[in-house]
Amino acid sequence: MSRIAVFSRGASLPTVLSSVLGRDHEIVCSHVPSTLAEIVSSGRVDVLLLDFDPEVFTTREYAEICGTSISAGVSVVLLGDDRTRAAAIELLEAGAHSFCRKPPAVRELKTALHRACEVTSMKRRLRPRDTRYAARQHVETCPGLVGSSPAMQNVYTMIRRVADLNASVLITGDSGTGKELIARAIHTRGSRKNLPFVAVSCGAIPETLIESELFGHEKGSFTGSTGTHLGYFEQAGAGTLFLDEIGELSPQTQVKLLRVLQQKEFNRLGSSRTIPLKSRIIFATHRNLPRMVTQGLFRQDLFYRVNVMMLHAPSLAERRDDIAELSDHFLRMYSDLYMKEVEGISHAALEILEQHDWPGNVRELENAIQSALIRTESSEIQPCDLPNDIGTPEEQADECEVLQAGTFERMLCDYKIKVAVRALEEHRGNKTLAARSLDISRAYLYRLLNQQETTRNTA
Repeated sequence: MSRIAVFSRGASLPTVLSSVLGRDHEIVCSHVPSTLAEIVSSGRVDVLLLDFDPEVFTTREYAEICGTSISAGVSVVLLGDDRTRAAAIELLEAGAHSFCRKPPAVRELKTALHRACEVTSMKRRLRPRDTRYAARQHVETCPGLVGSSPAMQNVYTMIRRVADLNASVLITGDSGTGKELIARAIHTRGSRKNLPFVAVSCGAIPETLIESELFGHEKGSFTGSTGTHLGYFEQAGAGTLFLDEIGELSPQTQVKLLRVLQQKEFNRLGSSRTIPLKSRIIFATHRNLPRMVTQGLFRQDLFYRVNVMMLHAPSLAERRDDIAELSDHFLRMYSDLYMKEVEGISHAALEILEQHDWPGNVRELENAIQSALIRTESSEIQPCDLPNDIGTPEEQADECEVLQAGTFERMLCDYKIKVAVRALEEHRGNKTLAARSLDISRAYLYRLLNQQETTRNTA
């Protein structure tokens, strides 16, 4: 049962509504703003019918009543005449649901109240998600990282603990989980934040060049070396060196890296001069290093040097609560990049995103939002805008049926026809009962069905 609060000076309006709306709606009346505010804030009211009378209250007072109701998630239907039209338009722009002229046509007012009840019901179904998202705005965060789920809170806690330590850190996790972003967060939260941060992907450097790239070389140290080259260890200086994908290092390079970590010094190729290791080193890998140790693919002594502090980067499947927040972050980022205004992501599209498995983790989600932003022609990303491998084609097709090509009036007409056909099927072809269930005349129902037949013949 829906509850409708009526704020009106006259006593006849609640009586009329009770007779028109029937037993499915409960009418609550008030003539005092303070009492009305208590009713609305209680959460037990679905719609406020606001009888706009400038002789009773000022426009500002009505605006305050309207604002209080909207903030409480209650839909507001305004009732007014020509004198209050301008003020009513301002309230509609501020969030009021609809406006009906006085004296109201019974069918028009009934329809407006029904639709307002549906809007309130929808808002309340969405509220658990919105409340959860709003609550996450006050939890701990880290520079460059997005997410407030329990899994990310554990990450932030570990970042805070190791940020100022000079110990090695090993970041584990699947590809696309943001291991480099975590390393950067450790760097920026620590005392080295104003010093260099050098990121190196060990798997991207050919084996023949890895030693030269890491430790540097002198002129003439090998064929083609025409000058002195500073390696990544020297480039990092007293800052942070991030060695990603260390599981890809060859056994020979593992031995040389182990020596540097043990001795805290290194040599350029072709030079006997030792250079002290000043940088803090953070390692990362998507591979299972303990298993590689047992298989003889990774040195056990190097593993112990690397794994002083381990930090796990959770997969997106482990932090599904962050999908809405991450999606909004990527939407804003790429909206600015492409200079394309898209307000947000529809509830239906977000549900599909939250149910997807995301084998590519955050990187895959970023790609999906970027692709959807480019595709969409709406003010919100819809399910049909998402890449084909996100969700099921049937889900996307159902959502896109209403958004087919054509004018607004054409789409609205098609939707009315679908509702009429569905009502006719539910009542086994009885047009009288179907029209009565939709609160329309038999003539209007016949007209909709004829329009459907005409559309079929022209298709």
